[in-house]
Amino acid sequence: MKFTSEHTQIADTVRKFVANEINPFTAEWEKAGIFPARELFKKMGDLGLLGIKYPTEFGGMGLDFSYSMVMAEALGDCNVGGVPMAIGVQTDMCTPALARFGSDELRNQYLAPAIAGDMVGCIGVSEVTGGSDVAALKTTARKDGGDYVINGSKMWITNGMQADWCCLLANTSEGAVHKNKSLIIVPMDAPGITRQKIEKIGMHSSDTAQLFFDNVRVPQRNLIGQEGMGFMLQMLQFQEERLYGAASSLRSLDNLINLTIDYTRQRQTFGQPILNNQVVHFRLAELRTEVECLRALTYRAVEQYVGGKDVTKLASMAKLKAGRLSREVTDSCLQYWGGMGFTADNPISQAYRDSRLISIGGGADEIMLGIICKLEGTLPGKAA
Repeated sequence: MKFTSEHTQIADTVRKFVANEINPFTAEWEKAGIFPARELFKKMGDLGLLGIKYPTEFGGMGLDFSYSMVMAEALGDCNVGGVPMAIGVQTDMCTPALARFGSDELRNQYLAPAIAGDMVGCIGVSEVTGGSDVAALKTTARKDGGDYVINGSKMWITNGMQADWCCLLANTSEGAVHKNKSLIIVPMDAPGITRQKIEKIGMHSSDTAQLFFDNVRVPQRNLIGQEGMGFMLQMLQFQEERLYGAASSLRSLDNLINLTIDYTRQRQTFGQPILNNQVVHFRLAELRTEVECLRALTYRAVEQYVGGKDVTKLASMAKLKAGRLSREVTDSCLQYWGGMGFTADNPISQAYRDSRLISIGGGADEIMLGIICKLEGTLPGKAA
């Protein structure tokens, strides 16, 4: 990829924002189990950071996805995982289909305020009985007059406790499971919606909720695109989500390796720095190489995506590698920190807890492998 001065300016702006507006407060937010999304998103909206790739007529910058990737990578300077994940939900998970396929009325009502930071969005796909298996979801949206009447529940919803609206995937007919679903914008103040906070082992600063819908009415005009096309539209949204996830892990992984190099250079055992042991400096060199490989894969996928190519396989590979490499880097680095690495407030243990979600959220590793195998023609009964 070739980076312009605008790429550099966006990266610099994001890193300064992280240093001044996020990292000084993360300990407080982690303890509280939530961060002030409206306050933080408004500050980001004022800088234009929530709509980098979206049309200027709705408040965006009108740039391509590579600029969003640069922002995602710069957010890797955050010293917790929950905040950049929540930002990614706003910019790359609940808004792509709305921006591309929503009516002007919907985009004015929901996309423009999300870009400005005046509204918080969330994405409602996963359920208790259907997480990575999107086709298995049970939530229904039945027509009644000019409304959809929604019943069901959604699980693991990032920003769910604070969201003003939800991009909801629901069954709108009884047809085939890949053709009976639709994406619908649901205002979260609609009667019949209740929220329940979910406690997690990591990502504490990001609020996560289970949402319940009991005869919730929304106008049929809140439909994104065409009825029955929701599964396909959500698969398209997943591509940007997975690329965002891979990009946002890159700088974070580099920072963890840097911290570990500094610590093992200072910490001495048996009369020499831990870093002087070949098993340590060789391993850190190996991990650094793996991060650069992931960066090259991610950049290639983004470049092709910007060029209009189908990057389903590359995005799935990048997502798979990001999750597995995050587990590998944090586990190896924690080992070299010894007892200090096992303390709760250590940056390595923080990343160890937070990054474990990458291999689960947005499609588990096994789903990514299935997609790759399908496109390779190596699934049973499939020819290349």
